[in-house]
Amino acid sequence: MKKLRYFFETALVAFAAWLLPRLPRWFIMALARGVGRIAYLADSRGRRTARQNLRAAFRGTLSHADVRRITIGSYQNFARTFLDLFWAQALTQENWQKHVSIRMDDPEAETKARETGAVWVTPHFGNFEFVSLIWGFRKVPFTVVAQDFKNPELTLIFKRLREHSGHTVISQESAMLKLMKALKRQGHAGLLTDLNIKPGRAATVIECFGMKTCVPTLHVELARRLGLSIITGVCQPASDGTYQVQIFEAIRPQPDDDTQALTQRVWDHFEKAIRAYPEGWLWMYKHWRYLPGTERDPAYPDYANRYEPFRKLVEGEGK
Repeated sequence: MKKLRYFFETALVAFAAWLLPRLPRWFIMALARGVGRIAYLADSRGRRTARQNLRAAFRGTLSHADVRRITIGSYQNFARTFLDLFWAQALTQENWQKHVSIRMDDPEAETKARETGAVWVTPHFGNFEFVSLIWGFRKVPFTVVAQDFKNPELTLIFKRLREHSGHTVISQESAMLKLMKALKRQGHAGLLTDLNIKPGRAATVIECFGMKTCVPTLHVELARRLGLSIITGVCQPASDGTYQVQIFEAIRPQPDDDTQALTQRVWDHFEKAIRAYPEGWLWMYKHWRYLPGTERDPAYPDYANRYEPFRKLVEGEGK
């Protein structure tokens, strides 16, 4: 049964990879809106998580209509991100500029990054897949870490999609070592930094919408060890099917800089963008899994649980 399921999964995704780049842009946009709304209606667990996240993040100031609108928009944005990963195979070195505008707060940062390599970071906001592909067309190829599928054929298809503009996709196994090797060759790493992970050596506590959460520090550690810049940015979708990319700043960590403070500094750029366009973030994800204390805190989402390693990490960061 597993082989049969894998066969049909692979056939369906391969067909999508062939078909979607051949469809007009307006159809992809309409399809994303429809698929997103269907996902919203079908995914009761995700809706519940999104409601809890929005209630907690905005301190109950959103109306029921606002929560519903933002949640539907989040589903539709994620559907657009997924579909555009397939549709973007129609992009070429000659036509990609018609679909994106780029604003850089520090234009010299990219010039320096091209000479030395850099760590490029963004959250699960807007179209994080599209902006990655665009930088490949700009002759800044990333090494990207991606989770493997249980079906190895799907892993190969998505690897090909993400490498379309010149990137290199690697698995999570020994990812840090592979990233360091690429960066030492004046390469570039593309990372998503807003995952909620278990406390450990590669994690720290940050303030996220006024709540404490545990996030990875890989981007900070790589940049600090190798003397490279962390370049932050987001890719916001426009209603006409194009995208607006904003690159904020290049943070160049020093050897004695505090990891937690640098991680917080990176996140603060992203939170500002999310507050301005909340529909762009993945609210269906459990961003605050752990409570910082020993008691239930009503400020946190209902799914958050007490977790002793996280409490100790919070206390350690506060010393």
